This record gives sequence, C-alpha cells and structure tokens, in this order.
Amino acid sequence: MELHHSKHHQTYVNSYNDASEKLAAAEANDDIATKIALQPLINFHGGGHLNHTLFWENLAPKNQGGGDPPSGELAKAIDSTYGSLEEMKKKFNAALAGIQGSGWAWLVKDTQTGHVGIKTYANQDPVVGQFKPLLGVDAWEHAYYLQYQNRKAEYFSAIWDVINWKAAEQRFSK
Repeated sequence: MELHHSKHHQTYVNSYNDASEKLAAAEANDDIATKIALQPLINFHGGGHLNHTLFWENLAPKNQGGGDPPSGELAKAIDSTYGSLEEMKKKFNAALAGIQGSGWAWLVKDTQTGHVGIKTYANQDPVVGQFKPLLGVDAWEHAYYLQYQNRKAEYFSAIWDVINWKAAEQRFSK
C-alpha cells in the first residue's frame, strides 16, 4: 500500500494540480477550447485524488478497528437493503469482479432517498451528484498486484478485514 499511496496517489495529485493551473490560465484568457480539452484531465486526476483520499480514510489496521462491522444507522441501512452485512459484501465483491479493466466499486448513499446502494465507476470517475460516496474499493491492478498478483478475488475478500466502517458511518450521517 505504501507504493500505492506514495506513487500512484501522488501522481494524481500532481497531475490534477498541473491541469488546474492550465485551466486557470485558460479561464484568464477565456480560451474555451483549452478549458474543454482540460476537462478529461481534471476528471481523471481530480477523481483519482478524491477516490484515493476516501480509500485511505476507509482503511484501518485491525488493532484500530479495521474490519469491525458497522453500527448505528449505516448498519440498519445495509441490513434493510441487503439483509445483512455479509450479503452486502457478496454483492459488493461481485460488483468489483464485474469491473472490466480499471475502476472502483462504491457503497453510496442516494442523497434523494437516503437509501444505500452499490455503484461501480470506470477509471477514476468520482462519485458526484445524486450519490454520496461512503466506502470505495479500488479495483485497479496497482491496488493489489504487488501483494495478490493476479488473484484479485482474494484482494476483494481480504479488504474487508481492514475496512474502517467508522469513516463510512460518519459520511452516512452527514
């Protein structure tokens, strides 16, 4: 995870900052074509930064609560939607496994209904708009390859042992 954090995440931050500076210059010059051309970079690198920031917050060592089940209103919402935490994990892992190429699976809260759901997003597309991200798992190879090689299903199963549900609970209640 150190390589994932210090290299991959940092690259998203650096590239987002670079694109943001170019966007500011384009805005100052009212350069519409450049502003439009920069949008994919802003989305990809800004999304990579947002997604990874939430990802790190959603992880904790076991001795600091990692893997402890959710409680309170989030636990009730998961049980109401999926029947149990274990059923939610099965559906979440199936969603992760269904991602072709690179992307993320998210437990989200629908801001209009308050219900929880599982959504997948390609590449570094961030969760915005109607849905609020509660918990995200990175399905990019860089997230698991050094430890799990091509056994991504093992990574998907093991990640639950270090999920910091307290962070997800805080996001749910906001």
